[in-house]
Amino acid sequence: MYEKYLSERIAKLRAMKKVSARDMSLSIGQNENYINHIENGKSMPSMQVFFYICEYFNISPKEFFDEGTSNPALIKEVIDDLSTLDEKQFTNIHEIIKGLKK
Repeated sequence: MYEKYLSERIAKLRAMKKVSARDMSLSIGQNENYINHIENGKSMPSMQVFFYICEYFNISPKEFFDEGTSNPALIKEVIDDLSTLDEKQFTNIHEIIKGLKK
């Protein structure tokens, strides 16, 4: 079960980042087919490489396994941006969000 989730999650996050499996493999210091093998269920990453994968996507392991969040890197970036706003700006953004949810 987790093997399938892991492979599908990596594929989804990689597609959102618009990077090839080959480029991602090389970026995390692995051979060019490494991510492809994980996504096809032929292998699993070690814990150390899993942490590299999370770093590559700029997310924590917890965010990786959060099934309710489809784009954890974007959510993290938005939260970081929100923390720089003053009270009035933050309130305005909150009102916009509430309007979009209707």
